[in-house]
Amino acid sequence: MRLAGLFLIVIIVMSGIGYWYYTDTQSRMATLQQNNARLETAIEINEQTIDAMRQSQEELNQEIERVNGDFARIRRQNQVLADKLADHDIGLLGEAKPGLIDRIIDNASEKAFRCFEILSGAELTEQERNAANGNAFNSECPWLYDDLVSSDRMQ
Repeated sequence: MRLAGLFLIVIIVMSGIGYWYYTDTQSRMATLQQNNARLETAIEINEQTIDAMRQSQEELNQEIERVNGDFARIRRQNQVLADKLADHDIGLLGEAKPGLIDRIIDNASEKAFRCFEILSGAELTEQERNAANGNAFNSECPWLYDDLVSSDRMQ
């Protein structure tokens, strides 16, 4: 009888330990599932962020390429201007023919200012819209004609 009582106590204690172990394991499993769900959400957000960063980097690279192309074009245009100025001694010509040089510089300045206006978004005049080529458009910035044609601003 004592042995049966002892076994009964052992069985009750073992059942209590088993119950405690079961409930503790279930609680841990629920916590782990919640943590797993949070991690999956974090992974998804990280992947979306990485994709967005890749796309931003690609857009940035395209913009850098465009700016570098524009910069190269501007350097070529500056070289054309430098070549024009190197061909003529404006000081000597100014002394010899001041009225002519004054008129030439005034006209070129006016055309150059118009280039800045157009680049700043000013409306095109009818003469500019009807130009057949870059020099007819504006002899100081003929390259602008091609840019405007390709961007459909000439209409």
